[in-house]
Amino acid sequence: MKIEEKTHQNSGCHKEIEVTITKSNQKREQRHTSTYLMELAWPFVVAVSEWTMINTSSITTTTRPSLYIVHNKLSIFQLQYSLLLSILILMRNRGVWEDASTATVLVLVLCSSYGIAEVKSQSQKVSGLFVFGDSLVEVGNNNFLNTIARANYFPYGIDFGRGSTGRFSNGKSLIDFIGDLLGIPSPPPFADPSTVGTRILYGVNYASASAGILDESGRHYGDRYSLSQQVLNFENTLNQYRTMMNGSALNQFLAKSIAVVVTGSNDYINNYLLPGLYGSSRNYTAQDFGNLLVNSYVRQILALHSVGLRKFFLAGIGPLGCIPSLRAAALAPTGRCVDLVNQMVGTFNEGLRSMVDQLNRNHPNAIFVYGNTYRVFGDILNNPAAFAFNVVDRACCGIGRNRGQLTCLPLQFPCTSRNQYVFWDAFHPTESATYVFAWRVVNGAPDDSYPINMQQMATI
Repeated sequence: MKIEEKTHQNSGCHKEIEVTITKSNQKREQRHTSTYLMELAWPFVVAVSEWTMINTSSITTTTRPSLYIVHNKLSIFQLQYSLLLSILILMRNRGVWEDASTATVLVLVLCSSYGIAEVKSQSQKVSGLFVFGDSLVEVGNNNFLNTIARANYFPYGIDFGRGSTGRFSNGKSLIDFIGDLLGIPSPPPFADPSTVGTRILYGVNYASASAGILDESGRHYGDRYSLSQQVLNFENTLNQYRTMMNGSALNQFLAKSIAVVVTGSNDYINNYLLPGLYGSSRNYTAQDFGNLLVNSYVRQILALHSVGLRKFFLAGIGPLGCIPSLRAAALAPTGRCVDLVNQMVGTFNEGLRSMVDQLNRNHPNAIFVYGNTYRVFGDILNNPAAFAFNVVDRACCGIGRNRGQLTCLPLQFPCTSRNQYVFWDAFHPTESATYVFAWRVVNGAPDDSYPINMQQMATI
């Protein structure tokens, strides 16, 4: 086998390397070419480093060369040109060009000024998802922390393909559904040691169960990443990205990514509403506490904006007075929620929505979207039949009154009709209820996602 290569520097900011592989023992030369347009660009490293990801059955011999799009910055992934040639030889040896004695491949090497993100598939509107918050969007960070706030045991994940991963649900989490609806993978947990290199190409999830806006919230559960710590963790991730792409590419990647922030519930459940453990309810009125949370929240959002993020989805807090845990603890009448708690949450939500307006006015180069969690889950609870639910006041998995006095325990057998329950455990919605919320904030009207929905935000 003989390999020949020719390099052509074009007038544009790229060069072409033509690689010809010729089978030397053929009596007469037959020139054929292979076509396999790799419109992968961004995840190209994964394709070339894991042979099984290249679909050789789709490669055919034609009259034009293949076009492999590669960026010269990919050398940071150890993608040497010799590796590409080795793969071509391997394809040849595996019979990809079974009947062809010669195959020609054009390797288009883009100039570094374009950056990796520049050659990402044009159909991909969102570069990445960066997730901050609590157990409503956690995907396994607490598995690596010294805490009892974990969901890495059965029956959590009973309806999830990969089992108990740390998601506080019977199935997919909110961020999984948002990723599905936007066409981008749900990012891996920051604390997982394997979340490096190619695994961070579509973002990172920093969310941590029991964590809140305030650093102290949830401390009685053990270690957790508070919102401020999650922002610091994101800045650590940025250091990885800076070794993977140049400055302009990183800026574009961040500007096209979406920060999903779902937090605040634990500042009430695991702080303000626990006067025996925290002094916040003695130091602040409900109104003042809500204002404190909003102001602290916005400081962290502006910190994320200052390092390059430009698209923010900020979810409000749902009707906490209706979750099984608080129904049970406050001895709410059958079929009723704890109104006082919902009023507290309303104060926070009003402040956050107002702050979204202010942020959009002050930062015209960015977009901030408020997710109306309270409204969507309020609709579900007020008219469950319209959403195919029939159990709204108790958990599918739990113990005690409303199955909310003790949350879902290891190896506990949950209800069988999980898709008919709004709540999975004492604190969290089922996969089915979560999907309703995800769909409405991604595709819904301004009452659900204000001032625009996430799908519209993705196109900006």
